Amino acid sequence: MQQADTNIIIRNPFGTMDVPAPDDADVMDYAATAALAGDADDANAAHWASIPAADPLEGGWASRWNGGADPTVSGDTPEAWKDGRAELRLADERIYLRFDWDHGRRHGLIDAAREGARLVGKYINLTNPAITRPWVGLVVDDARIDGCFPNGRLDFRR
Repeated sequence: MQQADTNIIIRNPFGTMDVPAPDDADVMDYAATAALAGDADDANAAHWASIPAADPLEGGWASRWNGGADPTVSGDTPEAWKDGRAELRLADERIYLRFDWDHGRRHGLIDAAREGARLVGKYINLTNPAITRPWVGLVVDDARIDGCFPNGRLDFRR
């Protein structure tokens, strides 16, 4: 996508700020050690969302993350889940997940390469772009994507 008045090329299909260097060495180093089993014992295995799906992957999802405290959210702790909505879009060989939390006041974007059921990429906090983290996901099925980053979890459900 190209911005008409700036000539800046945007990679992601949402037209927002791109994730910087989604395949850099930090991402690859993290991906080499991150493991998601996708089994019934996983923290994302319990059904916690109900979003209707029209497409196997693209479209609406519910999101949640933990492992960090958002200082803009009163009383937040690293252990608390930050719930929100998400949308998944496919573009070329990439998967893009745009999600929110804090009742839609905060936003993030994941840009990941698909390696079979495994997703490898990076997250950017669109509300505070100084925050980026490597992220690894596992497409368990069309209603569950388990995800992790160095500090915690970032999961998606339907």
